[in-house]
Amino acid sequence: MIVDTLSLGDAAPSELQALLATPSNLLAHHVNVLENEGLIVRVRSEADRRRTYLQLVPSALDAIRSETVRVASRVVFVCTANSARSPLAAALWRRASKIPAASAGTHPARRVDPGAVAVAHRHNVPLRALRPRCLDDVLVTDDFVITVCDNAHEELGAVQGLHWSIPDPVRKGTEAAFDAAFEELTRRVADLAPRLTAC
Repeated sequence: MIVDTLSLGDAAPSELQALLATPSNLLAHHVNVLENEGLIVRVRSEADRRRTYLQLVPSALDAIRSETVRVASRVVFVCTANSARSPLAAALWRRASKIPAASAGTHPARRVDPGAVAVAHRHNVPLRALRPRCLDDVLVTDDFVITVCDNAHEELGAVQGLHWSIPDPVRKGTEAAFDAAFEELTRRVADLAPRLTAC
């Protein structure tokens, strides 16, 4: 159950405990076993540095891939500023799935970051020239929300469907940081798209 949950997105140990209705000591035991076997890693939250998220190691379980499927009418990618990770994720999703996608921010910036525009251009991904939008103006009842930012995840709590802990490339502002975020988003979108079906 831990692996199936983490195969779709990242979770803090306390979130896993609530999702799985498992005593903390039993969950800690299983998490430690998976961590010792190299199947999961812990990453520190960019928002609350005391908090960690558990991530499934990419390709760790390729031979026994989980086929967990979810249903969605639209996917909404959310980060704080809606200036880099969330618009890139939505653009990548549009190439990978027929399920509509949008992006929004909890505290939108004034513009999409030039680094996000540049990385999308380098990879020939059409990035819609929209201004960052506020989540309250975008979200509707049946949306499947994926936070791609620790700040947004921790601010929204139970609103979202999944969380992907993607480091903020705007903080570093380098081409390498934007390329790394783009590659991680590409991998996660490619992994999730065939496992999400339209309602």
